[in-house]
Amino acid sequence: MDHLRAFVDRLSGRFDNSEQLAALQRQGIADFPYAEHVNTACNDKILGLPADFSGLFLVEESYYTLAGKTNSSSHLFLFTEEGDKIKLTSYEIPEGYNKASFSYQALRAVAYSSLKESEKFTPALYTQKDGVWEGGSVSMFSPVLKFTLFERFSDEMLEVSETMELNGKRTFGYDIPILYKRKPGA
Repeated sequence: MDHLRAFVDRLSGRFDNSEQLAALQRQGIADFPYAEHVNTACNDKILGLPADFSGLFLVEESYYTLAGKTNSSSHLFLFTEEGDKIKLTSYEIPEGYNKASFSYQALRAVAYSSLKESEKFTPALYTQKDGVWEGGSVSMFSPVLKFTLFERFSDEMLEVSETMELNGKRTFGYDIPILYKRKPGA
């Protein structure tokens, strides 16, 4: 559990890509979002966890601003140890919330028995190499909609690549990963 807790602690906090965005703008690249992640462990808000439960739930709040418009999307993830790997399982947003209204602050106590694993998301597996965790997954959200996730987590940053493809054509994502750094005081 100490291994898992250290992994989730590395992911917890407030992160943004302001340094990356400034560097890209200096290079003349303007079509890239300002992105923020607010990640908060939330086992304290989940009632009825089994006595032998060894996983850690985390609320991930994501905000992307491009061309003056901000979109938000939040998720509930469960992290568990699978041997020497860490597994990320996505859960459906609890009843009464949606991806825009769901946040750690808004989350009221919720029964563990009411939580449902996402049927569309293929769990991601992360392995540690030289102090850096990396991994991801490919999910088919429908026969024609593919989601690809690849992430690298170090003490310095969270590197996130996400793409959506509809009939083989990318509809979301960027050629380079978003590089999140921990915000001061977070």
